[in-house]
Amino acid sequence: MNVDHLNQLLLEFSVILLVAVVAVRVSTKSGLPSLLIYLGIGVALGQNGLGISFNNAELTQVLGYAALVVILAEGGLKTNWREARPVMPAATVLATVGVGISVAVTAAGAHYLVGLDWRTSLLLGAIVSSTDAAAVFSVLRTVPLPRRLTGLLEAESGFNDAPVVILVVSFATVGAHDSWYVLLGTIAAELAVGLAIGLAVGKLGAFGVKRVALPSSGLYPIAVMALTVLAYAGGALLHGSGFLAVYVSAVILGNAKLPHGPAVRGFADGLAWIGQIGMFVLLGLLCAPESMGSAVVPALVIGAVLVFLARPLSVVLTLTPFGLPAREQALLSWAGLRGAVPIVLATIPLVSGAPLAQDVFNIVFILVVVFTLLQGPTLPWVAKALRIGEGSMGQDLDIESAPLEKLHGHLLSVALAPDSRMSGVEVSELRLPAGAAVTLVVREGNSFVPDRATVLRGGDELLVVTTDEVGEAAERRLRAVDKGGKLAGWLNGRDG
Repeated sequence: MNVDHLNQLLLEFSVILLVAVVAVRVSTKSGLPSLLIYLGIGVALGQNGLGISFNNAELTQVLGYAALVVILAEGGLKTNWREARPVMPAATVLATVGVGISVAVTAAGAHYLVGLDWRTSLLLGAIVSSTDAAAVFSVLRTVPLPRRLTGLLEAESGFNDAPVVILVVSFATVGAHDSWYVLLGTIAAELAVGLAIGLAVGKLGAFGVKRVALPSSGLYPIAVMALTVLAYAGGALLHGSGFLAVYVSAVILGNAKLPHGPAVRGFADGLAWIGQIGMFVLLGLLCAPESMGSAVVPALVIGAVLVFLARPLSVVLTLTPFGLPAREQALLSWAGLRGAVPIVLATIPLVSGAPLAQDVFNIVFILVVVFTLLQGPTLPWVAKALRIGEGSMGQDLDIESAPLEKLHGHLLSVALAPDSRMSGVEVSELRLPAGAAVTLVVREGNSFVPDRATVLRGGDELLVVTTDEVGEAAERRLRAVDKGGKLAGWLNGRDG
């Protein structure tokens, strides 16, 4: 590759990224899921558009897996464990038993209604039964749902990739298949190994990052992302679920109060956007619109079975024992969003040479486009119709902790959301513990040193200096006031 060729590639790549960034803004305003715009960019760049010829399914699969690792890591880093922990049992059952129910019902629909053989039907059922982490994480953060439901959906999308990948690889393999009990044993073993690797990397990584003073704050995001990739690689090499390992390790690291936490999450967020954009554009390039006409009707039939029968049935059968109300089950049924994951998984039979592999890819591609277009924009309306989500709280208070090792203290950078209940609170009413003080306020680009009577406003940024001994207590108090206002902890004496 010569320099001119490299420059041309960089120019094309930068143009695609700029167009994709504008697409994010368009999708936010219109309610149209951004993944459809990225897929459209890929199709427009393809052989039937600008003429780029691309048919490398194996490369698409490899890059798609890499993008999924980054997306799962970003989702895990932003998962609040205190809010997600109560729903983890329900999410785990929905991501395992629920996937099995969805595969069986969808496969039966494909076999009896479309006329596909059982092997292809089971393959299709497995491919489309996984909810997509990228779609769920991006759409749910624009919908004001109760946090337990958001946590359940995010945890499910982080967990269900693991069993689905095992099922897809098994059904796509040419030749004899293992017995069902062997397949279940394989899934259980891989999930156990992935969980163990994720826990080990997360715990040891958090311990190390907290105690190694890196020379630059920019190295902390790189170190954390490297640890999540290490979890994936370790899990995969030990024949476990790498996807589960990366998500579990990211959840642990994201809740470990690491130095420069907001910078870590911001870096992961940027990488996840690049991963989503690149993955969807590649998948759009890989599709051949002229060959998809015969797949439209099967895709619509199978998609209808999946969305209106298989998903609701899996939600009802797995979540009713946990006592979730019928309204919340209805919302969870509609919020099982598909995205790039099923299309990436549809490249597995293409690479392995399974029968009807191209037909399977075409059906999955059309199904994802049509039903994402149906479910994504209508999710806020469904939540409103079910009277779910009113009065939900705003964003968490954004606090970044920079350790001051030599001074045995911490500098907390606190960013108040516009709707923070800390707005209108005087500095003295924060009642920070002894050893902590607000030293600077930045408001609308101007900074000043506050006094005890200074009234805080939404959008302010605060610098709070604390000693090591009261650092965590000061942070707990700030979060309590952000949620409860000036009376937080006054009546019950607690700031939790």
